[in-house]
Amino acid sequence: KCQPYVLKGLSDDDAWSLFKEIALEQRSINPTFVKIGKQILERCGGVPLVIRTIAGVLSFKETEKEWRSFKDNEFTRIAQNEGKILATLKLSYDHLPSHLKHCFAYCRLYPKDHEIHVRTLVQFWIAQGFVKQLNPSQSLEEIGFVYFKDLNERGFFQEVGERYSWEGLTCKMHDLMHDLAESVAGTESSIVDSNEVASKVGEKCRHISIDPSLIVLFKGKKLRTMLHFPNERNQNMNDEIWDFIISNYRCLRVLELNGLDFKMIPRSICKLKHLRYLDLSGNFNIKSLPKSICKIQNLQALKLNLCWELEELPKKIEKLVNLTHLGCEDCSGLTHMPRGIGKLTSLETLSKFVVDKDGSHDGADLSELSGLNNLGGRLEITNLGFVKNAKEKFKAANLKEKQHLRLLVLVWNDYGDDDGGGNDDDDDDKSLEDLRPHPNLKELFIGGWRSDAKFPSWLSLLTNLVVIRIWGPSNFKQIPSFAQLSCLQKLSIVDLTLLEYMDDNSPKGSQGEPESFFPSLKSLCLENCPNMKSWWRKSSIDDDNEDDTTVIGTSTMAFPCLSSLEIVNCPLTSMPLYPSLDDDLRLVKTSSRPLKQTMKMNITSTTPSSSTSSLPLSKLKSFHVHKIEGLDTHMLDEYLKHFTGLKKLTIGDCKEVDLEGMQWEALKNLSRLEIINIPQLVSLPLWLQHLVQLKRLEIWNCSGLRSLFPVFQHLTFLDALFVSKCKELELSAAGLQIFQDQTRLRTLALENIPKCRHLPEWIQHLTNLQILSLVDLPNLTSLPDDMRCLTNLQQLNIHEVPQLEERCQKDIGADWYKIAHIPSDSWSRVGESLNTQCGCHVKSWKDLASEYLVVRMRLMLYVWEWEFVTITDYDALCLALC
Repeated sequence: KCQPYVLKGLSDDDAWSLFKEIALEQRSINPTFVKIGKQILERCGGVPLVIRTIAGVLSFKETEKEWRSFKDNEFTRIAQNEGKILATLKLSYDHLPSHLKHCFAYCRLYPKDHEIHVRTLVQFWIAQGFVKQLNPSQSLEEIGFVYFKDLNERGFFQEVGERYSWEGLTCKMHDLMHDLAESVAGTESSIVDSNEVASKVGEKCRHISIDPSLIVLFKGKKLRTMLHFPNERNQNMNDEIWDFIISNYRCLRVLELNGLDFKMIPRSICKLKHLRYLDLSGNFNIKSLPKSICKIQNLQALKLNLCWELEELPKKIEKLVNLTHLGCEDCSGLTHMPRGIGKLTSLETLSKFVVDKDGSHDGADLSELSGLNNLGGRLEITNLGFVKNAKEKFKAANLKEKQHLRLLVLVWNDYGDDDGGGNDDDDDDKSLEDLRPHPNLKELFIGGWRSDAKFPSWLSLLTNLVVIRIWGPSNFKQIPSFAQLSCLQKLSIVDLTLLEYMDDNSPKGSQGEPESFFPSLKSLCLENCPNMKSWWRKSSIDDDNEDDTTVIGTSTMAFPCLSSLEIVNCPLTSMPLYPSLDDDLRLVKTSSRPLKQTMKMNITSTTPSSSTSSLPLSKLKSFHVHKIEGLDTHMLDEYLKHFTGLKKLTIGDCKEVDLEGMQWEALKNLSRLEIINIPQLVSLPLWLQHLVQLKRLEIWNCSGLRSLFPVFQHLTFLDALFVSKCKELELSAAGLQIFQDQTRLRTLALENIPKCRHLPEWIQHLTNLQILSLVDLPNLTSLPDDMRCLTNLQQLNIHEVPQLEERCQKDIGADWYKIAHIPSDSWSRVGESLNTQCGCHVKSWKDLASEYLVVRMRLMLYVWEWEFVTITDYDALCLALC
């Protein structure tokens, strides 16, 4: 039996190190500051949160007098009451400037442990008037982010992500900090999550996070904020809720009703004349917005992301003169942008601009982007193939003056246009050269460009690019290698079916010094480029000589710091090598030659950052090989001996690989193993018993597999087992109680196993099982009585098991009593709507196909499980399925 581990405070040295780093900085050389600091630290009890918070307060006090006053007055009074951590933390709040006090107290609206989207939080602050624009050269959002940084430096937030842009930044609050926010907010803010709370909250409440079903119970007439928590889809919302909100909450400034399946927004919404922030994202069935919404002239942010059915924006949107953020990302149904949108010169966010395909909607043209030079973040321009007078209109978009843009997405055609869209006769007029962006751009995406097939000269000037993604269909036969872009970290090339090479030079050509060759590239994806046989136009390597894998020291070009590489359906036999990979290597339908060459390299001479090890790929964490010609058992076995840090391994459809002939002993750290389409596999290799850390085992489409035994009983750390499309597999093991050792198993999924006529007796020993999925088991006729032994089961997912569908009907099914103990669960957790109150999900795939969201979620689940399937755009495929 394990002994409890009693948590203690930090040691004196660790406590001082933490305190000094935050509070002293350059003052550590002053002995008076050090003395006072250590006296204060003695009363912090080694509690990291207290130390960090108090140090944060002192970091903003400049003089010895201020430090001494803090120690002798406020802190002494608190320290006399030992254990009053919350009171100690309140000192940090008391010392905040007044504008930061409002901002911190507002955070009380988030549930505990909630991931806070920092940019959204700042926009809430702005809408409430907490952010003051003292410096005209800074936007309110920039000032609000300074507020956030101040609070973070004082210790009010934690788990703040590190990104080159703050737009996707998230953070959390410590539970005790949340308690403090609740305390200082008092009756002005509340989380309304029950009938009892709804009835208790008084008229003084100004800000609430509320379960939407409780909205009609809350009567606060002076409400300024209504947020929607919990963030789960609710399909029972009706228009009466809108009537109630508009009638009772006329003072609202922030209204967030995302993901509630509203079909219409009432015209009376214009009565919320004080509204500044409106979020309707994820309401998939909204097709249009009322014209009256343009009367809310105080509106600063309108969020419509993921409103898939939305076809148009209000025609008089130009009347929203204070609009700063217009979010319409993933609004795939938009047909055009309204004329006059270019008059909204205060816009800082316009996530999507849709060109009117045929002019039938009298939509805005690209020239309306000309004056919107405050745009930042993401701008996606779609239907570029339909632009008339393209040279003129492309230049009129004035992208080169939009210095705040982070991501520019240029899409030639809509996903629904099978022929690529556009007017082919006008193609020569459509040149990327005329869409030159500002050199500050960080990310550039180009999709489906079918015109001149020439890359623009300005590309080499975008020296700040961090991410480039190019996808087809397109006519590109060659694209720049981007080798000299010093900041480039991610490069993705997808579906360029005509692409032949990336670089005009040979491997030993004029690439410049090695340090100038992709100096920062960490992630490279080459997918579905079937004509790309070599990275270079002229290769010194004889591609017909498959045995030519000799590598001579540093003369071979190699990526200096590449961490992740994916090559799918690209027959590359010659490319820069990748010995320093330490994250993920994914090879699908490609040549094994670059891998062979890489494994022969001595990376100490070419990659100084990896000089601690002389073995290529020795730090690799994930290795996925599927349909690799020329990869045999001996070769793979030798490579895996070097991959001692490997956590995940996927082997699929490698005809020359015999898993039973491999050793596996070096893979002591492997936690996930996937075996895909190995028909010659009859039983699990005996050497798998060496995988003592294996937590997840997935076996897909192994038609010759007959048994999981005897190896399975040795995998005692296994947490999840997935078995699919194994037509010869016998699951029963009469007389074997081996599963008594499988008490850790929590997830079991069985799919398309024809010989599974009944669940075997050993299932009763899986006492910690939480999720059981039974899919496409045509001969499974009933559930065993032993199901009642699975007392920890939280989800039972049943799909395409015809005889069970009837037997598992609530209350009346013959097997209902065996599964009635399973608790109820939300449909959104598994991506299916339910008509029962238990965790048993009985639903056919054809039924699911009628629900867009459900199709998308299950599709993503399947693609995630079948990782060798690569799908560029889930939405496009979902639309096709529906």
